[in-house]
This record gives sequence, structure tokens and C-alpha cells, in this order.
Amino acid sequence: MNMIWQALSFDGLPVLIIATFAAGIVRGFAGFGTAMVFVPIAALVVEPIHAILIMMTFDLFGPIALLPRAWRDGEPRDVGLLGMGAVIGLPFGIYLLTRLDPIVFRWLISLLALGLLVLLASGWRYRNPLGVLMTGIVGVISGFLCGVAALPGPPVILSYMSSPRAPQVVRGNTMMYLFLVDIMTFVMFAIKGLIVLVPLVIGLVLTVPYAIAGLIGQRVFNPEKEHIYRRVAYTLIAASALAGLPVWGY
Repeated sequence: MNMIWQALSFDGLPVLIIATFAAGIVRGFAGFGTAMVFVPIAALVVEPIHAILIMMTFDLFGPIALLPRAWRDGEPRDVGLLGMGAVIGLPFGIYLLTRLDPIVFRWLISLLALGLLVLLASGWRYRNPLGVLMTGIVGVISGFLCGVAALPGPPVILSYMSSPRAPQVVRGNTMMYLFLVDIMTFVMFAIKGLIVLVPLVIGLVLTVPYAIAGLIGQRVFNPEKEHIYRRVAYTLIAASALAGLPVWGY
């Protein structure tokens, strides 16, 4: 009960709720972007590892309602290959995360989000065929970025966008993979003794707005208007990354 009170009375909770809702909307209609929207803002009010713990918690439980459609639309075999690669990269990213100063983390997460956003928005894509080996390598890179900055999605998106897959397949694969990598990150944090209970409780509280926002985003998703949703997602990601830069005096 004391931990629940600490979570509900946390001064930064309103900021986290707003960031969570925006991240849920983007995740619902784009299939990615949770960390790129949430983590730069969350890092303003909580420690880096706590920001990732909070996000992992609501990102693990919040999208469950979205997974049946993702499974139907996606390709579970490819998701499994990405997951095997992530198992290799994830521990190295977490190791680096535990040694980062909070200000350095804010610079890293914001600049990474902006840099990856530029690549996404510019139209740059990995153009070669995604065979088994290359899919695994994308998973390794994604796992590393997940461990150090909670950004597993962009490498997968950049590789998938160049493929002939339909938008709903890309969205489904990404949704399933991000759920899988959240589970792996959670297990890795537990093994390394990085689990802290109060951030987990905050994450559980944020599951409600995240799930609601995700369902709203999924409800309005229309593959024929994908370009509109991506522009909205890019705008929210850019605003979050810029707000998270440690240059504004907070």
C-alpha cells in the first residue's frame, strides 16, 4: 500500500501520464514509437533506469489488447528471428546504460530519437533483401539500442519499410516484436538486479492510459492513410525528443 501511495503522490506523475497517452496513440496507429515519445520526457522527471522500467511495465501490459490483430496481420517467424538477435545485443546495451550519467542519458536518448527520426522521415531504408542472417543482425542492433536507450523499434522499421510487405504486416510484426523485446528486457533487468518496485507500480498505473490510447490509435488506423499517421507520429516524436534535450534549464 505504501508503494502505491508513493507512486500516486509522485510529483512527476502528470508529466508521465501525458507522455504515456501520447506514446499510446502513436503505438496504436503506427505500431512503434512508444520509447521515442515517452523516454525523453520521462527522463526529465525520473532516473534513466527508472524511466525504462516504467515504460517496460506499461508497454508489457498495455498492448495486450492489440496483439491478436498484430498476430493475424504479422509474420511470427520473422519476429522470432529478430528476438534471437536481440538476445545477443541486449546485455551490451544494458551494461552501457548502467554506467551513463543522467544528463548524458538525456542527450543520448534525445539525439538518438532525432537521428533515427530523420532517417525514418527522409525515406532512407535498408534496400537489400532481409534474409535470415540480416534479420538476426537487425535484431542484434535493435537489442543493443533497447538496452542502452529503450529504442528497439527504429532499426526494425528502417529495414521493414524497404520490403514489399503491406503496412498492416509491418505494423503487426513491429507490435509483436516490441512486446517480445519488452519481456526479454524485463528478464535481463531482473537477472542484473535492476528491478525497483516503485517505478514498476508507476508503470502499472500508466498501463490504463496507455491501453486506452493504444486502442484509440488502433481504432483510427487505416492502411490507406498510413502517410497521415506517420506524419503525426513523427511530429510527436520530434516534439518529445526536443523537449527532452538538457538545454532548457530543467
